[in-house]
Amino acid sequence: MFLQVFQGKVADEDGLRRCMDRWSEELQPGAHGYLGSTCGMSDDGTFVCLVRFESEEAARRNSDRPEQGEWWAECERCFDGPVAFMDCADVTLWLDGGSDEAGFVQILEGHTPDAHRMRELLRQTESRMHELRPEIMGATLGTYGEDGYVEAVYFRSEAEAREHEKMEMPDDLRDMLQEEERIMGKVTYYDLHNPMMMSAGAATDRHG
Repeated sequence: MFLQVFQGKVADEDGLRRCMDRWSEELQPGAHGYLGSTCGMSDDGTFVCLVRFESEEAARRNSDRPEQGEWWAECERCFDGPVAFMDCADVTLWLDGGSDEAGFVQILEGHTPDAHRMRELLRQTESRMHELRPEIMGATLGTYGEDGYVEAVYFRSEAEAREHEKMEMPDDLRDMLQEEERIMGKVTYYDLHNPMMMSAGAATDRHG
């Protein structure tokens, strides 16, 4: 899997929503190798979108389509300033990566000195975390550049996420989570209260 991430501060939210709707209706059918996407607006007005493709080659083919370029030119005008892009060639899925049925998605971004260990810890804690935090429906971790990472965590609901994040963890799991916290470094969080999610051939919009 290959993950494309873009984000920026939004000047025209309605216009951006129309652009995203148009992409799903008009451009998505021709995006061969497209698997799905998770997008949404955070509290500070930052729009974050994670787009999943079968491969980097499929993502490049989509970007090179003339209609994609025309669509992006329209979409870009909805942002207030530059849009950042992150291409993640190394992607790790936790519990199949998440679910379009999630009611709340949290995006974590940062830089880590040990992405390999970060992925190991994600796998090692998978079964125990799923047992203790059943409201977590999955996660997708992508790394880019020398040390950058983006992780999307999918929850059944924000209320359940907030309630369970206060729980005390068993000693064995706590040690691994503390190690994970150390190597994740300074994390920027983007809470998507009304995520827009699509998988190839279908769309789910939690905003209504």
